Amino acid sequence: MENKKELRGWLDDLKLDHPLVIAGPCSAETEEQVLRIAHELKDTDVNYYRAGIWKPRTRPGMFEGVGALGLKWLQKVKAETGMKTATEVANAAHVKLALEHDIDLLWIGARSTVSPFIVQEIADALHGTDKIILVKNPVNPDLPLWLGAIERLATANIKKLGVIHRGFSTYEKTKYRNNPEWQLAIELQTKFPDLPIINDPSHITGKRDMIFDVSQTALDLNFDGLMIETHFDPDNAWSDASQQVTPKVLIQIMKDLKIKKETDPEADYNKNLDNLRAQIDIVDNQIIELLGKRMKAADSIGALKKQKNVAVLQSKRWNEILGKMVLEGESKGLSEEFVLKMFKAIHQESINHQEKIING
Repeated sequence: MENKKELRGWLDDLKLDHPLVIAGPCSAETEEQVLRIAHELKDTDVNYYRAGIWKPRTRPGMFEGVGALGLKWLQKVKAETGMKTATEVANAAHVKLALEHDIDLLWIGARSTVSPFIVQEIADALHGTDKIILVKNPVNPDLPLWLGAIERLATANIKKLGVIHRGFSTYEKTKYRNNPEWQLAIELQTKFPDLPIINDPSHITGKRDMIFDVSQTALDLNFDGLMIETHFDPDNAWSDASQQVTPKVLIQIMKDLKIKKETDPEADYNKNLDNLRAQIDIVDNQIIELLGKRMKAADSIGALKKQKNVAVLQSKRWNEILGKMVLEGESKGLSEEFVLKMFKAIHQESINHQEKIING
């Protein structure tokens, strides 16, 4: 698959003066709920009204969606509000029903993207469709797997393609529900700059109070739009209650995030500069997180040394580490002087941590 300007065709055809917005409830619960939220989002910057009809749940016994009945509710949304509709499909049967009900945009979820068999089944069912098909990143940070799903759809003669970045699962506890791993999304943009990429801050954060900040970061990184879950009574939603916002809050978020067109001749320079600075900010935060993890390991070593009455400084191991890091740094274009200064500072902080544990 090669990057082509035509990949942006469906998005350019919308002629938007703001980022693309896909919004609506995590799950369609009742006809009244679906229509009420839709009417509250009518005549806003929302371009596609989303609602989960089939919900892939981690464990059985949880609410798994209302099923095909919800597709009729989405048809009513389009008839009453004029809004285009969107939902997730996870197999060929879902595709058949969604197409029969004239759903405008379909997406493949993260749990489906991990399986080439599932993606191929969906691609075969969608062959030649003129609907917009978006692919969420797989649950694990695997760029080839993500791109492979897109390639399967492209091979099925599907022209209107895009991706959704919803973050990645991790065994470590972080402030995110799904770690964004921004660098992976940036790499995808680098390989396919014309492939529309949508950010899903709801699933990345898992918390409604973080949605604005993650949305802004995505737009700073030149993402093309957002998918945000919206419910008039989020706390009582049947699924993912903590990550949904009210339509009123969503409208305010869209207002605050709206990017105005620039006519300044320096616009391209400023845009590129802001994008690169946003990337640096992300990496800087990752550095701080990694250093924090390193010091936690140092604390554990300090506790072990205290238990065994071992000295803090182990000169032989330190010299081995330093030599190895200098060589690694050189391979990444870092000067020996910089690597030495940086690791000496890190080493001193580790010693401080261990001494505090031993003397404490």
